[in-house]
Amino acid sequence: MRELYLDCSMGAAGDMLAGALLELFPDSAAILAELNGLGIPGIVFSAEKISSHGIGCTHFKVSFNGQEEHRSEGGHHEHSHHEHGHHHHSLADIFSVVDTLPLRPQTGAKIKEVYEKIARAEAEVHGREMTNIHFHELGTMDALADITAVCLMMEKLSPERVTCSPVCTGYGTVSCAHGLLPVPAPATALLLRGVPVFPGEIPCEMCTPTGAALLTCFAGGFGTMPAMTTRAVGYGAGSKEFDRLNCVRALLGESGEQVVELCCNVDDMTPEDIGFAIDSFLKAGALDAGYLCMGMKKNRPGVVLSCLCREEQRDEMVALFFKNTSTIGIRESLCRRYVLKRENRVVQTPYGQVRVKYSSGYGAEKWKAEFDDLARISHDTGLSLEEVRKLL
Repeated sequence: MRELYLDCSMGAAGDMLAGALLELFPDSAAILAELNGLGIPGIVFSAEKISSHGIGCTHFKVSFNGQEEHRSEGGHHEHSHHEHGHHHHSLADIFSVVDTLPLRPQTGAKIKEVYEKIARAEAEVHGREMTNIHFHELGTMDALADITAVCLMMEKLSPERVTCSPVCTGYGTVSCAHGLLPVPAPATALLLRGVPVFPGEIPCEMCTPTGAALLTCFAGGFGTMPAMTTRAVGYGAGSKEFDRLNCVRALLGESGEQVVELCCNVDDMTPEDIGFAIDSFLKAGALDAGYLCMGMKKNRPGVVLSCLCREEQRDEMVALFFKNTSTIGIRESLCRRYVLKRENRVVQTPYGQVRVKYSSGYGAEKWKAEFDDLARISHDTGLSLEEVRKLL
């Protein structure tokens, strides 16, 4: 399983997350070129390699009409949503900009999801409807740039699971258009509902609304780093120096997935009933199911029925065991499962299309043609299955 772990022990902001993710790519210049090629109005992306506390980090930079993004006291973004005397953008305005960008549909949808989270939190804080929330022009465009960068890089990295550490929020107060507000800022606090957080030891805003929205959109869980084989590490720097490294750290790697194996011994079920039980597990979404023959007490032949499932499927599978088998007891084992990344491809042959299952990972590559397609070509042409396979 492709894992991404985000260490937010010094908080999170859009630029810090973008900088950390950028370092995970072997060719960061190509990613920056792709971002600049999107044509976000007035936006220019760049990155600067810096050293902080002896650690090399990337400072992800965005300029809007030649002006670099505004920073809050803590070195993270301060997106002022209700300043007066400046042009403002509504959520619909932002979505219309996103719709003009040459992005994959899922990337554009993720950008909108992040912005909707921010707007929903702002609306709740201010007691307004989401449609009445407006964003200050500079804050809007640099936030849109950061959000777009993170969403595009996440789509390219395609982690199967994203886990985040407990999030440092900072403490004290932060200055905005409404005056002094407590840290975490009200919108940030709402966005981090249900997320483990801690104040840390630095009296400033360590996690911004943009950072909080991105984390809660992508992270499937919050806690300690999962056991994994690390392939790349990235450091995304904040703009202010503290007495410790001020960055988001991203670790990309591969791990086995923890799964549940459920099984029971039976000696009084017909072959038809055993087949029906196995089908019921698979139709309910089990990862695998099957049986092994065994000798049981009183020298009776029997079978071990087994089902492999994810932890969240455990209760459903247990219920199916008791419903569709004769057992009165089930054993459970926790296993670690290692799988290759899989995708379906189509290969063109002189005799039509053949579907191919392609798998890769852990230094291995494998492929297997869909048997039904091979059989069809064999029947149509008179070629043997082995001859058909050689066409691929």
